Amino acid sequence: MFISSFSYKNLISSSTFSNKQISAMKTPWRTLLLFLLQSLPINPAARPAPEENTVNDAWGYLRRFGYLSAKFSGEPCSRRLIESAFARYQSNHGLPHTAGSMSSPRCGVPDSIAGGGSGVFRRFAYFPGQPRWARPKPMRLTYALSPTDVVGYLGRPEVEEAMRRSFARWAKVIPVSFPPAEDYGAADVKIGFYEGDHGDGEPFDGVLGVLAHAFSPESGQLHLDAAERWAVNFSVEASEVAIDLESVITHEIGHVLGLAHSLVPEAVMYPSLSPRIKKIELRIDDIRGIQALYGSNPNFTLSSLIESDTSSSSPSSSSSYSKGRGRISQLSNSRLLGFIMQNCIGVILVMFLTFA
Repeated sequence: MFISSFSYKNLISSSTFSNKQISAMKTPWRTLLLFLLQSLPINPAARPAPEENTVNDAWGYLRRFGYLSAKFSGEPCSRRLIESAFARYQSNHGLPHTAGSMSSPRCGVPDSIAGGGSGVFRRFAYFPGQPRWARPKPMRLTYALSPTDVVGYLGRPEVEEAMRRSFARWAKVIPVSFPPAEDYGAADVKIGFYEGDHGDGEPFDGVLGVLAHAFSPESGQLHLDAAERWAVNFSVEASEVAIDLESVITHEIGHVLGLAHSLVPEAVMYPSLSPRIKKIELRIDDIRGIQALYGSNPNFTLSSLIESDTSSSSPSSSSSYSKGRGRISQLSNSRLLGFIMQNCIGVILVMFLTFA
């Protein structure tokens, strides 16, 4: 799954980033942690000193990823509303994964559309209104890499090959072909690398954090954060924070076609991805979601994939979120102590959501 298995403290200490870049990496989960600590019913003297904008940063994180309505921007937000938003985040990611998922690099597309203080979650999901591309059959969507918005350390042929393989995976399961366009301006799907505020209202945040974003049909915009260290081959890329380009492009194509995020950690459309992890194969959840929009490729059968998934699954790796929550309640005291020591953010969330 996409949850980080190592601490950001270790990751950052082994990297050569500026203090500003490191601060940008740590801020969202650090401020969320401080906000939760301030909210717990404990001795005030034992609480950490509050930091300026801590609560606002927590609200901003929840709003950005769809757990609070944008209407609460700049307004006081009740503790009950914050609790509800965190509870939805916990439910969406599964309690054992909460700490890791909050600190994992991820897609910039929200996990849900929050309205009236609530969000709607499904396993596979769509953008509001279930938009899809409308083209004559057989459907054909072209794509192209920007001639100017690229990263210099990756060769253009390498990037275009990663793009080709990513589109081919989706074409294998739906009756849509994705030929490359010779003219970037005429392409249906336009792909490029951008940094910071790049004019679409969704600025990137530097190394790690948000990796990429895309927009619902028929926008065709797929943007990758140029500040990341992108990799097409981990055997020749030594950076500990390298992100697999093909995995991210495959995920973002799902958004371009109309899929929102999945609740299934094994799915390509799950929102987060750890450095140096390759996750490119469509899972049953991804396939069922996209085929509900476009139908099935007549040359593709789902039965073999279902059989493969069933044989390789175990109860401990079930994608059921009710079972995922149950595993926490079954921890022994010694294992719980180990979990507390290694995953302080997750435990504080457990305490906050369970005992507040």
